[in-house]
Amino acid sequence: MSETTHELDVLKTTEAWAAEGRDLALATVVETWGSAPRPTGSHLVIDSEGNFEGSVSGGCVEGAVVAEAIDVIDEGKPKMLEFGVADETAWRVGLSCGGRIRVYVEKVG
Repeated sequence: MSETTHELDVLKTTEAWAAEGRDLALATVVETWGSAPRPTGSHLVIDSEGNFEGSVSGGCVEGAVVAEAIDVIDEGKPKMLEFGVADETAWRVGLSCGGRIRVYVEKVG
């Protein structure tokens, strides 16, 4: 599956979940530095129960984004998240080669 197809699928899931009346947040990779597992424009949709579809990184970064997204759903205020690690810990948290990413999380609807 191409990156474009994958992102369209996530946005279709977002639309479908919104139609079901779920409270949602959409996380989007807005900037990357160095090596990052997902490119700018990658999406992750999260509902208030912690269900999610898509990917913005991997490892514990994804878990942190899901947790922050639930706060965004509850509070209604968007957040800009930044993740970066030193090379020696990069693989453990899911960012290869010391990459850094910025992820914008916003409530949908």
